[in-house]
Amino acid sequence: MDQLKPSPPNSSPLTPLGFLERAGTVYADCPSIIYNSTTYTWAETYLRCLKMASSISSLGIRRGDVVSVVAPNIPAMYELHFAIPMAGAVLNTVNLRLDSRTISVVLRHAQSKLVFVDYQSESVILEALSLFPTNSGRPLIILIADDGESGIPSSKSDICGNYEEMILNGDPNFDWVRPESEFDPLTLNYTSGTTSSPKGVVHSHRGTFIVTFDSLIEWSVPKEPVYLWTLPMFHANGWSYTWGMAASGGTNVCLRKFDAAAIYAAIRKYKVTHMCGAPVVLNMLTNVPDGKPLERPVYIMTAGAPPPAAVLLRTESLGFVVSHGYGLTETGGGGLLRVEEKWNKFRRQRRPESKQDRESELQEWRKLM
Repeated sequence: MDQLKPSPPNSSPLTPLGFLERAGTVYADCPSIIYNSTTYTWAETYLRCLKMASSISSLGIRRGDVVSVVAPNIPAMYELHFAIPMAGAVLNTVNLRLDSRTISVVLRHAQSKLVFVDYQSESVILEALSLFPTNSGRPLIILIADDGESGIPSSKSDICGNYEEMILNGDPNFDWVRPESEFDPLTLNYTSGTTSSPKGVVHSHRGTFIVTFDSLIEWSVPKEPVYLWTLPMFHANGWSYTWGMAASGGTNVCLRKFDAAAIYAAIRKYKVTHMCGAPVVLNMLTNVPDGKPLERPVYIMTAGAPPPAAVLLRTESLGFVVSHGYGLTETGGGGLLRVEEKWNKFRRQRRPESKQDRESELQEWRKLM
């Protein structure tokens, strides 16, 4: 038995990047991303990520370098969750609601070598870079233009490339950079800095792999779900469902911006099955004057703040099936509640919908703080 030691066939590092490689084959012709009039399949998304990873590497980005992204829930933001680490780099998604000073602090602390910037955030990023000390190196800037929105891509000298051009020029046969160890860093996330300077936390390939699978299991996500992105992907990497949708062969319905009308329209048009959001999203959904019950159930995960009981009640009355989770940017996963059958005997207002006090199947090491 002593001879049965780890080898590449039986002990490859756990990484969520493999979910995309598999989806590109198993779910090749299934829709991966829907955004405005654009629809990609999983085969196309895998190819686009390979080519982007190739182009990122061609810019001199090496294993362990940090690459930042400032963008809303658009296809590029989703693709970069794979393409950046597939180039061996560490993904850093930046809260685009932050001011230039705070973003400057994040980029300097992260030592970002490259920043992908949505065109609507161009001015705030350029201002953030202007706050860098004169003797410090600035990251390269890649502009993400959006054909679905009005706006003219920048021609400023600070911008060294265009997102779609990088994909166009990338190598479709690129051998993506696999982690040497499953404990290699995958992402670098920061808090919003509301109480002090932003605090950073590094997540490994292994940790993210486990959290992703755990999230799918705990929420009972089936194969090929239709997921509506109302949760910002920059918020703890979309609670891991960026990678989770690749694992399950789901469809990512992306919205640059939304209100209640846009959410309900997307639910009807694309037959959405799952979505996530803070309680403010639930409140938005329940305050529609002519709100009608859904034609089919939509599973919604909420977290970020305790949802009021009245909001939970109104949300469920519309046909949403609500789950409540709890997590922190600084921690390695969320917590969910196992609902006990006897609780259904309680009055609706007294059911403990908003407790999160148990570890999940793949996180037996997790303890409440």
